[in-house]
Amino acid sequence: MENMWKVAEAIHSRNYILVEYEKSTGNQVVQRKLKPVAIMFSEYYFYVTAFIDEKDEVRQDFDVMNDSFPTIYRIDRIRSLEILREHFSIPYKDRFEEGEFRKRIQFMYGGKLQKIRFEYRGGSLEAVLDRIPTAVIESENKEQGTYIISAEVFGMGINRWIRSQGDDVRILDGRTGT
Repeated sequence: MENMWKVAEAIHSRNYILVEYEKSTGNQVVQRKLKPVAIMFSEYYFYVTAFIDEKDEVRQDFDVMNDSFPTIYRIDRIRSLEILREHFSIPYKDRFEEGEFRKRIQFMYGGKLQKIRFEYRGGSLEAVLDRIPTAVIESENKEQGTYIISAEVFGMGINRWIRSQGDDVRILDGRTGT
């Protein structure tokens, strides 16, 4: 909880933070200098959404080296956190819009913005539209009970949802890694 309060304070005062963060893959701990912009809650965890403020080599393992979107860090994986005296500013036109970000992210997995298109044949179209707020119904076949749906999503978190749908979802276009 202490880290969450520190992050909130840094967001409010627009101070950089220096964190030691335990990555989800293995027990590797990395250090990051971040511009925190939001605290979000999803799937039982709190996350800090932040822009990395370091040289490109920090991003060498990222899907998108020059990603203009923030990265996501689970607050309980932050091993140490220091609020730095250095302030940052983000121009209004580049401000973080949590609502737009949240509509496009699944299970708090970061990554590049992508478009997907799939066929859905399940029993609850509303559940799909609730899970993927950017979803657009392109067509409907009432006889077969199928829908063609397209959406914009960040990263590979959508794969978790797609796999959970079994035979009810068939990918038509888009990178899914399933």
